[in-house]
Amino acid sequence: MSEEFTCWEETFFLRPTVKIARGLLGALLVRDLPEGRLVGRIVETEAYLQNDPACHGVRVLPEGGTVHRHTARNATMFGPPGRAYVYFTYGNHFMFNVITQPEDVPEAVLIRAIEPLEGLDMMTRLRGMDDIYALTSGPGKLTKAFAIDRTFDGHDLCQPPLRLVQGSPVPDPQVVPATRIGISRGTDLLWRFYVRENPWVSRTSR
Repeated sequence: MSEEFTCWEETFFLRPTVKIARGLLGALLVRDLPEGRLVGRIVETEAYLQNDPACHGVRVLPEGGTVHRHTARNATMFGPPGRAYVYFTYGNHFMFNVITQPEDVPEAVLIRAIEPLEGLDMMTRLRGMDDIYALTSGPGKLTKAFAIDRTFDGHDLCQPPLRLVQGSPVPDPQVVPATRIGISRGTDLLWRFYVRENPWVSRTSR
């Protein structure tokens, strides 16, 4: 694989977040480690918006509607676009998100699944398993396979050792919009996108 990687201009992350989630399909995640490099192709994403009841950056009001909610956990989500928002969940999983929109607007795209392209030996060691189709087919799985933890919270994704770079865009006929997974609110919104028939997708359309 070529050593040349191209990051997006900041304007890419200032478009509507749902469009960014769709546009990140086919992008590459590049992780530099002392023993080598990991590369994967993004095949599944989810968008979270500032008026979205499932978004970490909002609080649902008793009378309906939402307001912004700043906490120690989600503070990075209000930061500059094009940076990582990494949080810990379920007691053992890190979740990797890409911040979108201007500062103080809490929106992000969760990276749900990645197709491994380079560094499979290191990924299998980090995951402690040999099944390549289970290595990165979910948000908690891919962070383990790419050694992503809270130290990357707020990291500029145009800088090593963790970069989000341009890949090959996925044509519309190969993209499936679907409902998001693992949430209890906003369950009707088609803000999850995945590559049709890709074996690394965490779950196909319901």
